[in-house]
Formats: sequence, C-alpha cells, structure tokens
Amino acid sequence: MDDLRPYRAMAFNNLWANHRLLSACAGLSQADFVAPRTGFFPSLRATLNHILIIDHFYVDAMEGGTLGPAAWADQEPCATLPALQAAQEAMDRRLIAVIEAAGRTGLSHIVEVHRRSHIQRERLDRLLLHLFQHQVHHRGQAHAMLSGTAVKPPQLDEFFSVGEADLRADEFAALGLTEAMIWGKDENRP
Repeated sequence: MDDLRPYRAMAFNNLWANHRLLSACAGLSQADFVAPRTGFFPSLRATLNHILIIDHFYVDAMEGGTLGPAAWADQEPCATLPALQAAQEAMDRRLIAVIEAAGRTGLSHIVEVHRRSHIQRERLDRLLLHLFQHQVHHRGQAHAMLSGTAVKPPQLDEFFSVGEADLRADEFAALGLTEAMIWGKDENRP
C-alpha cells in the first residue's frame, strides 16, 4: 500500500474544500467579507487569513524553513478575497508538494518547527494530521459565518470517491485535478 495515499488525499481534499469555500465567498461584497461576525475571529476575512498564515507557518517548517512566528506578524496579509484565493491555492499546492516529497524523506521524517522560545521537533505525519485538523476546524467556522450572509455555504464534507467525478468535473478542471492524481493507481477500484 502507498503510505502517502491518505495524506495525499487529505491534501488534495483540502485544496478542493478551500476552493469551494473561497469560490462561495466570491459572491460577497467586500463589506460583507470584512463585516463583524460571531466566531473565534471577528470576520470571514480574519478567519480565512488565519487559515492561510498557519498553513504558511507549518508548510514552511515542513519544507525545512525557519519562518516561525514571523508567519503571523501580519494577521490579515490578504485584504481582498481575490488575493486570498490566489495565496491559499498556492499554499495548498505547496502542501501537496510536501507530501509528494515525503515519498523520499518518509512520513516519520523529523520536522523542526521554530517557535518563539524553542524549536519543536515533530514527525511529519503528526504535523500533517494537526494541520489538516486545524484547517477543517477553521473552515467550519467560516462556513458558519457564511450562513449569516445571503450566500449559500457550499458543501464541504464531501470527499473524493469513485463514481462522483461527474459531480465535480468543473471544479476538478478548474484546479487541474484528476482522480488518478489523488488516489494513484488502485487495483481494487472499478
């Protein structure tokens, strides 16, 4: 079995879920995007920027970088949704590349995460699981915030499965994805 398969699938699903959520947010005015909302962060823009900056923090560490807490020096680096969409997609693709690189380094590879007062050493697979959980958690908050607008929140809890390719063909095409990229060759698939 391909040990990377579940991580690869989660990373591609992350790209897809962010695409869906941010595409839905494109139906908002800038005023609605920055309007105060109930949540851990005070607006959709703040919540979605938080996802981006924490992704930057961890992906940089997984790539061997030393960015550390400088990642969140600017709490809202993307003032507009188009800027955020471009930055988040680029970050999601960097995360996918990290997982592909794990084919050489291994999922048990130790990553050095530069914290304020120390360097945390953690296995790559554990950091990936933490990051995916973080993304799902805050996307859920943004999804709930979107419920308080005129824009219908998109379905985010779908996952890639055989036979549903026709339901997401446009989204896959927009992202340049195929099921083979996500799952690889699977002898047990129909």
